[in-house]
Amino acid sequence: MCIVRPDGPPQLCKTDEIGEIIINSRAGGMMYYGLPGLTKNTFEVIPVNANGVPIGEIPFVRSGLLGFVGPGSLIFVVGKIEGLLMVSGRRHNADDLVATALAVEPVKTVYRGRIAVFSVTVFYDERVVIVAEQRPDASEEDSFQWMSRVLQAIDSIHQVGLYCLALVPANTLPKTPLGGIHISDTKQFFLDGNLHPCNILMCPHTCVTNLPKPRQKQPVGVGPASVMVGNLVAGKRIAQAVGRDLGMIEDQDLVRKLCMWPTVMHQYLTEALQWRAQTDPDHVLYVLLNAKGVTVGTATCVQLHKRAEKIAAALYEKSSINTGENVVLLYPPGIDLIAAFYGCLYAGCVPVNVRPPHPQNLAATLPTVRMIIDVSKAACILTTQNLMRTLRSKEAAASVNIKTWPTIIDTDDLPRRRPPQIYKPPTAEMIAYLDFSVSTTGMLTGVKISHAAVSALCRSIKLQCELYSSRQIAICLDPYCGLGFVLWCLASVYSGHQSLLIPPFELESCLSLWLSTLSQYRIRDTFCSYSVMELCTKGLGTQTELLKARGVNLSCVRSCVVIAEERPRLALSQSFSKLFKDLGLSARAVSTAFGSRVNLAVCLQGTTGPDPCTVYVDMKSLRHDRVRLVERGAPQSLPLMESGKILPGVRVIIVNPETKGPLGDSHLGEIWVNSPHNASGYYTIYGEESLQANHFNTKLSFGDPHTLWARTGYLGFVKRTELLDASGDRHDALFVVGSLDETLELRGLRYHPSDIETSVSRAHRSIAESAVFTWTNLLVVVSELCGSEQDALDLVPLITNVVLEEHHLIVGVVVVVDPGVIPINSRGEKQRMHLRDSFLADQLDPIYVAYNM
Repeated sequence: MCIVRPDGPPQLCKTDEIGEIIINSRAGGMMYYGLPGLTKNTFEVIPVNANGVPIGEIPFVRSGLLGFVGPGSLIFVVGKIEGLLMVSGRRHNADDLVATALAVEPVKTVYRGRIAVFSVTVFYDERVVIVAEQRPDASEEDSFQWMSRVLQAIDSIHQVGLYCLALVPANTLPKTPLGGIHISDTKQFFLDGNLHPCNILMCPHTCVTNLPKPRQKQPVGVGPASVMVGNLVAGKRIAQAVGRDLGMIEDQDLVRKLCMWPTVMHQYLTEALQWRAQTDPDHVLYVLLNAKGVTVGTATCVQLHKRAEKIAAALYEKSSINTGENVVLLYPPGIDLIAAFYGCLYAGCVPVNVRPPHPQNLAATLPTVRMIIDVSKAACILTTQNLMRTLRSKEAAASVNIKTWPTIIDTDDLPRRRPPQIYKPPTAEMIAYLDFSVSTTGMLTGVKISHAAVSALCRSIKLQCELYSSRQIAICLDPYCGLGFVLWCLASVYSGHQSLLIPPFELESCLSLWLSTLSQYRIRDTFCSYSVMELCTKGLGTQTELLKARGVNLSCVRSCVVIAEERPRLALSQSFSKLFKDLGLSARAVSTAFGSRVNLAVCLQGTTGPDPCTVYVDMKSLRHDRVRLVERGAPQSLPLMESGKILPGVRVIIVNPETKGPLGDSHLGEIWVNSPHNASGYYTIYGEESLQANHFNTKLSFGDPHTLWARTGYLGFVKRTELLDASGDRHDALFVVGSLDETLELRGLRYHPSDIETSVSRAHRSIAESAVFTWTNLLVVVSELCGSEQDALDLVPLITNVVLEEHHLIVGVVVVVDPGVIPINSRGEKQRMHLRDSFLADQLDPIYVAYNM
């Protein structure tokens, strides 16, 4: 009998060393049947000395036991080789850890012989995991007390930190044929998320000690000018991109009809509508569809003009409403909203478009309506009869004070009157309308859009998308703010094209409505939101054959543009393209637009120019605000899709948000935009000039100190591609990475929530959606569970593992909630700050909360 080293060549141990016991005996077995490799390693072991020279030729057999030779040649067995754990370069015996755990009053809590100890590889080292079967009569409090005592005992006796301690229901651990615990199966269950523990305690903060040191931010000793010169010396260009020249682009046939038309059109939309009502009165501008795909409303140029006149007359009759006052429009998506908008402009009022409250959820939705009405100091509300009843109902009174609503005008049955005059603003710099929106950080912001900005934006979209009177587009968007409102209400009146309006809520009762409409009307260009795309992808995934049988054909679609104020969702876009490829949808058709509060449309794919490109960037570099392109499939690579083509008349530059100096194209920075359709400023009650100047009229600290820029609040970068644009120059692509306000500053690095959320969603099949935020320097992960509740605690170690492995961050709190708890706005964006507020106010009603120690 010999004692040899348990790893490496079978070298003999010294007398004071523990090793594997190997035996030479005639009474033992000779081989594994049919397994020659394993036989050689187990039954034909020749011990070697310190120099690696075999001592003798007698083969020994491995026993799988650990031990040492004691006084009087006595053999002491201390454990099994399969229970040997190597953690941070030190060996630990699983049996010793079990003995320590059992020494901590286990009688009330766990069964003595039902404890499994193993190690899992997480973040370049082995981590110790203990799983025990809990007694049915043990209370949760007793279990946690026992678990915390075991942690302390193992830490003090063995000087090793436990990564995870889990308790499972009695008789649920896999068994060996002889009745013991099957360790390798238990470990696999743990890694696959099939263990179903009833109590769990994760301690990554104490046992993960090999994280890289937090990055120390260096004092800025280098000014923005030096950075710029350094970039130029290194041959790196300043990261900027320019859309083509806006010019004076109009239809030649329109110009022939009315020589004054271009100058008129560039001033005010009201004049454009009046001109269309005179020159082409029966041209249909809008067609509204219901859930069955049936036309429930149309508006020709003259019909829209006359309906706007009736609303303007009603506003003029109210002597309390003066020119320039704000009027709230409270309508469901439809043509009434469009008519009310132009009615306000005809009367010289400033329209404020507000999403109506949800009749089944007034308590949650009505306060936002009330807040916008109060903040905008609206003099009056234009709405429908049904919504007027809702505003004055008993249910509404439970949420807000209904006695203090401004004047409410029901526009359903207005008398046929014409206004005394149609208002014309003295200057195009006057405010056309206010655009209110709740940002993803939960802030309600209203921006002022001037008449000049409206005309410039409509002209820019017209040129980019080649919109003319003969064209027809389909819009499946919420028409309450941003580019969705512009496309729904403004673009058709300016360009003369026909818009098919599909309210997104109609898709809830008929998922295929949007796609069927595209096929039926042979639509070439359509605009939608990520919410609509996700609904179609999840709801119609198994119905493509049925749609094909119904004759749905999407080969006519030339461009399907997703309107968003976020990083393009590449995975969703690719899933949508692949799913409906069988219906004829071109892989090149799907693209994205990008806008922000300060500029409603920075990028839009349009009809000409190169296809949107995708690049792969190194995530580690991105955390340091640097952009390094890597090959597809490289470790730690992140795919990013271009956010559409820069619109005509728009200039974009990438700037360091702290020094306000321009950056090279290898840097991640804030996207600044200069354009004739920038918003004029925030609409605030007391007029915070400093905030307005900081966001809307900012100058670079170096380079071009005269141009006024607007800060979008989004981080991104510009890359010059090999593709050529319409003018034959190499194309500059803008890539949006994420919102500056939402980035997480952890360990001195900048993390983007969507990257961590993508990793979390991959961790387990039962995770439907996830969101992350920080709380007192701890990373909090909220995950929606779409499986059974017994899966809830399985998510905790898997989420902790994946974030540690892929992002080098320790998760502080894991919250498992029911589906639908993570708030999402109308654009399909997660409201992470609302979620954080609910978490801090203890309003999430979670299935389970794990505080990782």
